[in-house]
Amino acid sequence: RSKIALFDKMWQYMKSAEPSPFVKKTAEGVLRVRKSKGKYAYLLESTMNEYIEQRKPCDTMKVGGNLDSKGYGIATPKGSPLRNAVNLAVLKLNEQGLLDKLKNKWWYDKGECGSGGGESKEKTSALSLSNVAGVFYILVGGLGLAMLVALVEFCYKSRAEAKRLKVAQNTLHLAQSAQNTLPSSSSSHNSHNFATYKEGYNVYGMESVKI
Repeated sequence: RSKIALFDKMWQYMKSAEPSPFVKKTAEGVLRVRKSKGKYAYLLESTMNEYIEQRKPCDTMKVGGNLDSKGYGIATPKGSPLRNAVNLAVLKLNEQGLLDKLKNKWWYDKGECGSGGGESKEKTSALSLSNVAGVFYILVGGLGLAMLVALVEFCYKSRAEAKRLKVAQNTLHLAQSAQNTLPSSSSSHNSHNFATYKEGYNVYGMESVKI
């Protein structure tokens, strides 16, 4: 009945899964997790999950974040004079940080899977380091690929620029050569075709023939 598409999809899958993933008690669900060898996950409140994680045989762990956030309450009879007193006491304990201290004391300080207390902590730490290392590997690989692409692009642009400059230099050289050769060709052309008559001589170019 959830309006969140992801939760609705989870529910539909759980209803149709075989064998059924549902259990009647938390202890039954935790036992099923331990026997499934990683093929079964049990949804339960985070506080209980953290407590079980710190108990032997230290082979369970919390995966992902919390699905939602809910608080605990203390029930009193309707109209009870204890209501306000209990509310104020709980608020005071929370403001002083005593509730967090008590949780740390009974969940972690007295836990059975602390430093050196079980193998799951070492496995969990190794798994976390492995995940972080994978992220760094991807980052370094992406950086190396980016540098390679930048180098190839630089070489390509440098080669294209060199070709462009070479073509420009060749064009300029040809233009200068053509400019230098045009006057001499014109002069030679005029000398061979120049003809005039003077004092009985027929002059062709640089030679003369007497008529």
